[in-house]
Amino acid sequence: MALFIALVGLVAVLATLLDAFEVVLLPRPVRRRFRVNRYFFRWTWAGWSWMAQRLPDGRRREDFIGVFGPLSMVSLFATWASCLIAGFGLLHWALQQWTHSMPIFSMAEAMVVSGDAFFTLGYGDVVPRHTGGRLLVILEAGTGFGFIALTIAYLPVLYQHFSRRDYQLIDLSARAGTPAAANALLQWHAAAGGPAALNQWLREWEIWASDLVESHSAYPMLAFYRSQHEGHSWLSALSVVLETCSLIISSARDGGPPQAAATYSAAHRVLNVVVSSLDVAPLHSPTERNADLQSRPAKNALEVLIPDFIDDAEAVACLSRLKQAYEPSLLALSSYLLMPLQQTLAAAHPATQRGSRREVVDRLTLSKPSDD
Repeated sequence: MALFIALVGLVAVLATLLDAFEVVLLPRPVRRRFRVNRYFFRWTWAGWSWMAQRLPDGRRREDFIGVFGPLSMVSLFATWASCLIAGFGLLHWALQQWTHSMPIFSMAEAMVVSGDAFFTLGYGDVVPRHTGGRLLVILEAGTGFGFIALTIAYLPVLYQHFSRRDYQLIDLSARAGTPAAANALLQWHAAAGGPAALNQWLREWEIWASDLVESHSAYPMLAFYRSQHEGHSWLSALSVVLETCSLIISSARDGGPPQAAATYSAAHRVLNVVVSSLDVAPLHSPTERNADLQSRPAKNALEVLIPDFIDDAEAVACLSRLKQAYEPSLLALSSYLLMPLQQTLAAAHPATQRGSRREVVDRLTLSKPSDD
């Protein structure tokens, strides 16, 4: 019996330490399916999203969902600590049974010894008297000290990645509106910057997408973090980027500028990484987002931005193929993360509308702020 308890405790300790090492220190995705944090996020998000879906749509629901990301990380640290304390507690109890040293404490007292050692409290009211137990206390105290230090250092790294992801969304809303729309973005560049500015914008968002590939593969829990600004969403931004690149590539006789293809490839890879990390199955069912493939509301802007613009049946077919390559993963993440996607071909952004100076000032100063 003592041997079995010792094996269970050893497995609990090693599995928890391995999981913490892979999440906190290992800078690459882990392919193994059995992981403590994988099941932790799956089960906790299932319960949290179930409760969120019982709330009415609106800010209250979004605020409730937004709590999950930071709270889940604190809960994960607490789960790791509990598993380590329980595992070491089982080892303490098993060692006492083997050595028969006095006093023989109960399982509850073994857990107290383990918690005392893990948090280095030093009460000393219940302590092992044999050498093996004392060495185990020293090992657990060092493990607990290192574990706490690593978790404290880990949170700033996580928030740095989150801040870099969220910062770029402000730029998108300034050019494409809130919620962002692909045709508003194209019209803004057609009116204000031209092809060169659009190419530079695509380059910046290729870098943004590449950063997401690196951060969300190493830290998949970032997908649960919501933007701090109302109406902003990293998933919606990714949708706008992919939509914009698809329109440019399909509307140009030569496939458009190479930068559009590079940005599309980087953004598409982000979807693949997140879908794989969260183990989400793509949705292949048709949706309303595919109903406007042939409407092409950004045609006028594309004619300005693309020298060899062409609008024919092949362009529509190419656009459809590009959308079908990423839509299943995009829709699956939208449904799983409860991040609704706006129609990316919406009305033009007010900044692109022309008029008198007073009309422009009125549009910019009398409009309701997005965070109100």
